[in-house]
Amino acid sequence: MELFPTIPLESWRDTKETLHRFLQVVGKIRLAASPRRNHWWNVPFHLTGEGVTTRPMGPIAGGDAFCVDFDFVTHRLVVRTLAGRAVSFPLAGRSVADFTRDLAAALVALDVDVAPEHPYPYDLPDAGRPFAEDHEHRAYDPAAVTRYWRVLSQVNLLLEEHAAGFSGKISPVAHFWHTFDIAVTRFSERPVRPAAGADPVTREAYSQEVISAGFWFGDDKVPAPAFYSYTAPEPADLAERRLRPDAARWADNRGGHIALLMYDEARATGDPWRAALDFYDSAYHQGADVAHWDGGLECPGGVTDPVLRGASASAS
Repeated sequence: MELFPTIPLESWRDTKETLHRFLQVVGKIRLAASPRRNHWWNVPFHLTGEGVTTRPMGPIAGGDAFCVDFDFVTHRLVVRTLAGRAVSFPLAGRSVADFTRDLAAALVALDVDVAPEHPYPYDLPDAGRPFAEDHEHRAYDPAAVTRYWRVLSQVNLLLEEHAAGFSGKISPVAHFWHTFDIAVTRFSERPVRPAAGADPVTREAYSQEVISAGFWFGDDKVPAPAFYSYTAPEPADLAERRLRPDAARWADNRGGHIALLMYDEARATGDPWRAALDFYDSAYHQGADVAHWDGGLECPGGVTDPVLRGASASAS
């Protein structure tokens, strides 16, 4: 099995648009049913051995705790309660409106009383249309979703390895339903004064200095899958710093810059895993150096044990 198969955006754009909205429908349930955590860490999905999960939520109004899982092996949505009750339905053959209706019915059948506060797409072209009225998006190619799931799983493991090298405050590796990417974020823990007019989502996400590493599957601005990294706030002259491998580059992004290594360029190296890790490492070190982060937060190999670290330093 090819661990990093080709996944050009145009080969599954229609399916991706439908799946993205399915994820947002469930994500807004997660937002409504989970206690708020710093930097919105309660909101995104985490990976399982079969797909992605909201993780357990609730209980709501004295009812049972519940969980919503996307099973990308059998291509079903599964809603379960802590008591063991479950309702599931196929993902294929449904419009976003059908999916929204069937999820609501599953929650009612399980006596789960929860509803999203704003059941509309987030930051998508049809943001003014309720999910319940979207009969347009209904494409679902199981083979394409399986390929997405395989890539997502590999990148999840890759980001876990990248995360292991940092002992400071760091987010979980998470799949973000609003932007359809997967990322992990390191924090300096130095506070940031929000920009004038910043929205509440941005203010909470970037209340401290961050360096984020992630992957997305392509969009209208970058129409191809790519590994990415950014430092926020962006230090002066960061985009003048050299990235590794040579194929990596800085790109303009919302008035600032983002480091990119295109997925196909990483695959062309013959070792995309090592190329991506090298990219994340170089982007982090360039951002941390210019922003004067504490180098003591690094822990190569995930080791903070002072005895083992001392022995490793002596051996080198």
